[in-house]
Amino acid sequence: MEISVIKQNLPLAVILQHYNFTADKNNMLCCPFHEDNTASLQVSFSQNKYKCHACDKKGDVIQFVQDYEKLTKHEALKKCTAMIEISPKSNVQSPKQIVEPKTLTIVNTYFLEKIFLSFRKGLLCSEPAKEYCSSRNLDFDKLEVGFNSGQFHHGTRKDEKLINDALQCGLLTTAGTNSRTGGQAYKPFGNKGIVFPLKNRENQIVSFYFRSTIDNNKSKPALPAGRHFYLKNRQGLYPNYPNPDTKKLLFTEAIIDTASLLQIDDIANNYSLLTSYGTNGLNDEILNAIKPLRQLEEVIFFFDGDKAGNESVKKYVEIIRELHPKVKISQVETPQNEDINSLIIGHESEILIHLIEQRKELPFLFSIEEKITVEPKQEVKKVTTEPKPKQPNLENTIDILKQDSLLQEINKLIEQSGIVGEANSRLLLFIIASSYKTKSPLHAIVQGSSGSGKTHLISKIADLTPQEDVLRFTRITESSLYNWGEYDLVNKLLIIEDLDGLKEEALFAMRELISNQRLSSSVSIKDKKGNIKSVKKEVKGVFSSLSATTKGDLYEDNMSRSFLLAVDESQDQTDKIISYQNKRIAGEINETQQEKAKEQLQKILRALKVEEVQNPYATQIQLPENVHKKRRLNEMFQSIIKQITIINQYQRRTQNNKLVTEIEDIENAVEILFESIILKIDELDGSLRQFFEKLKKKFKTDDFTRFEAMETTGFKKTQLQHYINQLVQLEYIKQFGHGNKGYKYKIFHFDDIQSVRKKLKDHFIKQIQNLKPNTTER
Repeated sequence: MEISVIKQNLPLAVILQHYNFTADKNNMLCCPFHEDNTASLQVSFSQNKYKCHACDKKGDVIQFVQDYEKLTKHEALKKCTAMIEISPKSNVQSPKQIVEPKTLTIVNTYFLEKIFLSFRKGLLCSEPAKEYCSSRNLDFDKLEVGFNSGQFHHGTRKDEKLINDALQCGLLTTAGTNSRTGGQAYKPFGNKGIVFPLKNRENQIVSFYFRSTIDNNKSKPALPAGRHFYLKNRQGLYPNYPNPDTKKLLFTEAIIDTASLLQIDDIANNYSLLTSYGTNGLNDEILNAIKPLRQLEEVIFFFDGDKAGNESVKKYVEIIRELHPKVKISQVETPQNEDINSLIIGHESEILIHLIEQRKELPFLFSIEEKITVEPKQEVKKVTTEPKPKQPNLENTIDILKQDSLLQEINKLIEQSGIVGEANSRLLLFIIASSYKTKSPLHAIVQGSSGSGKTHLISKIADLTPQEDVLRFTRITESSLYNWGEYDLVNKLLIIEDLDGLKEEALFAMRELISNQRLSSSVSIKDKKGNIKSVKKEVKGVFSSLSATTKGDLYEDNMSRSFLLAVDESQDQTDKIISYQNKRIAGEINETQQEKAKEQLQKILRALKVEEVQNPYATQIQLPENVHKKRRLNEMFQSIIKQITIINQYQRRTQNNKLVTEIEDIENAVEILFESIILKIDELDGSLRQFFEKLKKKFKTDDFTRFEAMETTGFKKTQLQHYINQLVQLEYIKQFGHGNKGYKYKIFHFDDIQSVRKKLKDHFIKQIQNLKPNTTER
């Protein structure tokens, strides 16, 4: 393949993608040809060239491959030819076989970037286009704007590849036969329009917006709808995706309005600007772009001063509150029947700065409408009394978060989602799972015998968490946790369905991630010159986790770092599960209501913001002396109180920018954590304790055989023998007799777990009661 053909068909963008390089918004990246801590390599996608300002490396796509892989010229040419053959190609097709544009590939993005340079030159060469920009008071020297003269596919620029790319992107459509040449004629899209680029998250052009500069109807002004054109399958945002550190985000109604504000430095430097594409254009791409903005403090709407603009702001406010419930939302009061661009045409730019500074914060409700009541056989009466306080709407996420009994309301939703029984355990697991975005996330291990439903329980809790933040594992190999990207496990919920399947190396890695929130390892790699050297690889582990196991006693080190829960294996819980299963099979379960409850709980977790917490009672409540690994448990206990405070953030006062814990949060923590603390005190794990209690109840002073124990507890041979052997080793029961005649067993140690439970409960109640008289003094 000739060198000219390679350069024409292999964009530099494809080369960079092949070698996993990504240029920043200024088309800069760290140079791969020398040690480079700051981006010094400049790439030009339009010219298909690169240059390093530090080491002076420069060239085209062939030179990049040759230098990067240390090849000869001939080898580099062969490599580039192979890349062209395996890279996505533009389908060469007849004009009648036009393919609808889909999500743009990097090749099409390169094409749009190149076309926009043509549009940009078209503006600078067109006096009518420059006059139009001046008439709209748009400074084309400051703005990214071009002009489509409709000539980009003519003359020396005309080639088959350009026309096919333009057809696929929607920039050209077929228009019959050319009357002069007899060949295919084409109609340019957005002809005689100024052009604004729409960009993706990588700051690449993925679509265009055109605004016509001419009136098609000379008798009367063109209708607004006839002046606006977007490419098919519109994607991308204008002017670009907001910076992740955005604090103040300002929405406008139209692209030309945003452009009007972008050229005012006092506005562009203090606000992130974004276009909503009209009164019905706040689409999913925009919402997904603003959802991750963790530093966002205020959203400002600067829409047209007409009824449609004001109505759309009311609608959009509720949508934004769903994504960022605690963010301040304001509206700029635009003069009646004016818009941003008309204001900048008729006034100095200071008027826009003044209007933005005088913006008004919007409440949750804009107004309370008067209610009309109709009585039978009576006239319609208009109620003019003062509006009643708004009743909580339990369909609304914010209203739910403001409920006094929020944890109880959440527990009801968890039950509605399909988790039967296990009232305290399911709520505790949900609270632990909800901590995955905090700096100190929590962890839980659920114990239970085989078939008890422990895996099902943690899986159902995971369903209540935003699914984009959940990672589920059936097994984890020895070194796999070391091979994740540095931030891949940050702010995630990990579900480990079977902890028994993890080998010691994987368990060690999990312990390190939970305790130190990072894994650090030394690995060997080849540098650019082919030399082997050691580097430090780090994986951050700021995640929460839920795990299930049948062998709780084997994971002492892991258990000390996690909350322990035992699956309820009682007959009462079994009856509840069987009843639910039968109702579901009979079609008596409302699956729509279940899905609605799941979605509501996911919205609740999305609405919660990570806040710092101050617990003024932290020094006044203590764990009992006989608790196992008290130091670590105390930290976990305080963490649960903190997380409950965060969940109640809409009801808690703040002090020094921190949420303040109330006694109610401590009471809830004690009640929810009680069984888990018991497991920390108890020598027996959860399922073994339940097994032993059944034996104690049935065989108080009597001997019993393995078969009698099987009949009493319902366990099968393998699991039953495992539990009996454990109790014999711990001297809770004694074994006697002969193996060939069958062993017998007798309860030897009657520990009074109920007495322990009562003492523990009294211990906490007394401390909480001592706190309550002090509440009036605070």
